[in-house]
Amino acid sequence: MTPAFLKCGRFRLPVQQGRRPLVMGILNVTPDSFSDGGRHNSLEFALSHAEQMIADGVDIIDIGGESTRPGIAPLSLEQELERVMPIIYALRDCGKPLSIDTYKPAVMREALLAEVDMINDINGFRAEGAIDAVKDSEAALCVMHMQGEPQTMQQEPRYDDVVGEVEQFLRRQVALMSSAGVARERICIDPGFGFGKSVEHNLALLKSTRRLIANLGLPLLAGMSRKSMVGAVTGKPLEKRMAGSIGAALAAAQQGAMIVRVHDVAETVDALKMWQAGREDAQ
Repeated sequence: MTPAFLKCGRFRLPVQQGRRPLVMGILNVTPDSFSDGGRHNSLEFALSHAEQMIADGVDIIDIGGESTRPGIAPLSLEQELERVMPIIYALRDCGKPLSIDTYKPAVMREALLAEVDMINDINGFRAEGAIDAVKDSEAALCVMHMQGEPQTMQQEPRYDDVVGEVEQFLRRQVALMSSAGVARERICIDPGFGFGKSVEHNLALLKSTRRLIANLGLPLLAGMSRKSMVGAVTGKPLEKRMAGSIGAALAAAQQGAMIVRVHDVAETVDALKMWQAGREDAQ
């Protein structure tokens, strides 16, 4: 049975079915993000954007210092820390859970020392030392599936059974974390839309969201905002994908996703409120 709450550092977040999904707002502090062009790269602009997301009703703020768009070169540890740590320290008393989007164990450790509430790892805690870095904390841990690496992941991704293989990977990583002493109430899963998947793979995973939740017994985070799968379905360029992204969030919510990771917080919050109001099983 899926836990009713996600233990998220200083917070307990409701994730039981029947509730409105939580909205995770994306705060990229990168000069090369695929979607916002580094508009929030400076501390001042990042804090202003975070304040706006809080006013718009965000539930979790996800801070990312390294772009993971396809083909991007990796960022050094020192550069990533220089980008994200000032933001974490500046926002840690903002009243909302802070998530750090990183796959580097050293960044995880530093962020946890600064009282970050969630670690969102695109690499699924596969890096050497990643599980050790987080196991004794109180932070929530998001385990994501990615085929390959950001530099090469979209070069002809292949699966025999994408849903089955993603489920198998997530099950294995969750088992490793559980064996290290991580409570299930701290774990959520992410199928990794756009990370080593074709449009067909992404849509198959979206349609199987409920299956993944039922089989793994954990809350699921869906992140499709402004991604190429939205562009492929709608035929719209990056700057015109808001409506499609909201539609993707609603589709994931209908399938049982309890966290949606988005750029457009205010619009997504409003759409989910209306969707929730019209549900027969709403809590």
